[in-house]
Amino acid sequence: MSKSREDENQNLVLPDGTVIPESKRTRCEVYSRVVGYLRPINQYNPGKKSEFKNRENFIVKRGGMNETDKYD
Repeated sequence: MSKSREDENQNLVLPDGTVIPESKRTRCEVYSRVVGYLRPINQYNPGKKSEFKNRENFIVKRGGMNETDKYD
């Protein structure tokens, strides 16, 4: 799976080569639920940011969870 990247001018370059200028972009604040409360991930220390990137997400259904319920 290829991901987008930023060039030297902070323009977003999508996997298909489309460039979105930095002036047209809007920052999105991402929150994560940690031990019962929400916290913006931009306030995480470097270790917690690394841990967040490696987390696996799951869909928990009533009655339990199966390995097939896992998603990225």
